[in-house]
Amino acid sequence: MSLVTTVELVIFTGLQASGKSTFFQERFAQTHAHVSKDLFPNNRNPNRRQAHLIEEALSAGCSVVVDNTNPTPQSRKEPIELGHKHDARIVGYFFDSTLQECLQRNRRRRGRERVPDVALYATAKKLLAPSYLEGFDELYRVRLAGGFEVHPCGPEDRASPSVRPGEV
Repeated sequence: MSLVTTVELVIFTGLQASGKSTFFQERFAQTHAHVSKDLFPNNRNPNRRQAHLIEEALSAGCSVVVDNTNPTPQSRKEPIELGHKHDARIVGYFFDSTLQECLQRNRRRRGRERVPDVALYATAKKLLAPSYLEGFDELYRVRLAGGFEVHPCGPEDRASPSVRPGEV
């Protein structure tokens, strides 16, 4: 008897300083490869590098987490397509934090971890929660409230197009 394990492609969506990387460390670091554009800031084509790393991990049968802001359906499209190409289970986590919460957390960061406030404002302006219509198999909302609260998105969310935080 052989055990069949499903490879996962996990895509994080949320503002900078919403807890994505900490969540990765707590929940996925032991079981999933970590792909983040933050890890190659000087790369001239970070999207191509990201796609290459996702492809490499999935081809090797390794589950992977894409730890970026991924604010729009367009930014999530290529990773989702790569996941489907490798028959991976596509799981999305939406980090539902307000802009003010993230600005406060960002101000406590030091060195290269801190991003300019303008980056948070720019991301917030285009941030749309992921939708099942994009090709996700599972979706979760994550709130940071003294710890991570994770709630599955229900069947009623399956038909919803992407929406701005707080609209669901």
